[in-house]
Amino acid sequence: MDLDLLASLLYATFRTGTPILLVALGELICEKSGVLNLGQEGVMLMGAVTGFIVVSQFDSYALGIFTSVLTGIVMAAIFAFITLTLQANQVASGLALAIFGTGLSAFIGTDYQGQSIAGLPSLAVPHLSEISVIGPAFFQHDILVYTSLAATFLLWWNLKYARLGLILKAVGENPDAANALGLPVLKVRYLAVLFGGAMSGLAGAYVSLVYTPLWAENMTAGRGWIAVALVVFASWRISRVLLGAYLFGLASILHLVAQVFGADISPNLLAALPYAATIVVLVILSSNQTRHKLFAPLALAIPWHKSR
Repeated sequence: MDLDLLASLLYATFRTGTPILLVALGELICEKSGVLNLGQEGVMLMGAVTGFIVVSQFDSYALGIFTSVLTGIVMAAIFAFITLTLQANQVASGLALAIFGTGLSAFIGTDYQGQSIAGLPSLAVPHLSEISVIGPAFFQHDILVYTSLAATFLLWWNLKYARLGLILKAVGENPDAANALGLPVLKVRYLAVLFGGAMSGLAGAYVSLVYTPLWAENMTAGRGWIAVALVVFASWRISRVLLGAYLFGLASILHLVAQVFGADISPNLLAALPYAATIVVLVILSSNQTRHKLFAPLALAIPWHKSR
């Protein structure tokens, strides 16, 4: 394989996998606390449309990204209030949030449909970006790619070594025991849900401001759902989430690689490959209930209130 083509392939894999990684990291923290949020697709779309509108109006990427993150937090706060305070069913509430976010984003973005912007510029790392193959592939990305990698490392370290990670796991495994020890269970779960919303909003900003710098209805193309599935596929482990996100990113661009090599395969078939792979992985995982139960947070999706 040509070295320039290899560098381009790796570069595209990072770009395609980043929004899925951001959402999956947020969902993993959310689920580690015992809360299942299936509404990340709607949150992503809301983050994408609000960020795009702000950048279009004010020409400020920093303000656009901030708005996307804030939108994600607000959407997650609605979900948290319904499921944690009112103790509504988390699965039904998450599905409602996804539908609500999808419809509201389409309504808000009606006047911006099909419009495009310049896109967030890349930040080349001095000296490292000049290395053959490695430089263009790893060190010529935008700030959000670097942010996703930094967030991955920080979350991994906190879950593995920090007291904060132990508290999160305790709340997600046994909230009654955690409450008996004096841990603020609802507060921890609220913060975890809000963090998940912030990451989904940031992923939405990446899609509309970097990956495809324009606004179109349903432009996230199911990435929020894929990210939720990825958390299960990764057995709630951050290292596997990172690997899975980039594997999905690679699978998403195989149709472009096939075209380069002149392969006689339908590009539509190859474009559907990552979604088909997700279904296959979930079927395989569901066949091994012992492995699933071994890593899943024990209190996942189970309502809890302090008065219990």
